[in-house]
Amino acid sequence: MPWVFLLIAGVFEVIWVVTMKYSAGFTRHAWTAATVVAMAASVFFLARAMKVLPVGTAYAVWTGIGAIGGVIAGIYLFNESSDWQRLLCVGLVVAGVLGLKLTSPN
Repeated sequence: MPWVFLLIAGVFEVIWVVTMKYSAGFTRHAWTAATVVAMAASVFFLARAMKVLPVGTAYAVWTGIGAIGGVIAGIYLFNESSDWQRLLCVGLVVAGVLGLKLTSPN
């Protein structure tokens, strides 16, 4: 269950990153509220996962999911670059996240 909680936390992290972009510097109130709710949900599920998982693993995987999801969302929603160098770096983050999952005792 802790890995499921961590995955949910990561998804909410991607949601708050996207809604923060849409909030236009917290000037659009509905998007700002969505950002705050998603942030709270993300931290809640991260805390649940950290009851079992090592802090370093949980935090690195959580931020990795957020970083990977943020890049993918940026490419599809905000027309950000998808050049090979950027995608290679995202691939390295994916490798790191998978490595932490595979070497975690839980």
